[in-house]
Amino acid sequence: MSSLKTKMYFFDTYALVEIYIANPSYKSYFNLQITTSVLNLGEFYIYLVRAYGNEDGKRRFDLFSFNLVDITKDTMMEATEFKLLHAKKKLSWADCIGYILARQTKLKFLTGDSEFKNLENVEFVQ
Repeated sequence: MSSLKTKMYFFDTYALVEIYIANPSYKSYFNLQITTSVLNLGEFYIYLVRAYGNEDGKRRFDLFSFNLVDITKDTMMEATEFKLLHAKKKLSWADCIGYILARQTKLKFLTGDSEFKNLENVEFVQ
């Protein structure tokens, strides 16, 4: 059985925010390498700017180190199919792409977004 420390995760925007605000439920993920997409980073940066203003939001954003996964044409196409398949759910475009990137890179999709709760390859944490 592998431990949490050896698992690799794709952090969606929800997980990035929860780690930033130090949600105790995410404590075991605090020191892991953050792998995500530039789209999820954009959503996270918007959160920081809205919460703290432009200057302070940028300063706080710069405290993080991220491993970015490239978004390819195939990723975009697969994410589009996934979003259409789950049209009744309120899934963000960034998170659909992130979910597909996680599958493609064999990473577990880390989120607290209830729309992903019962999907395959998701580590759901509230």
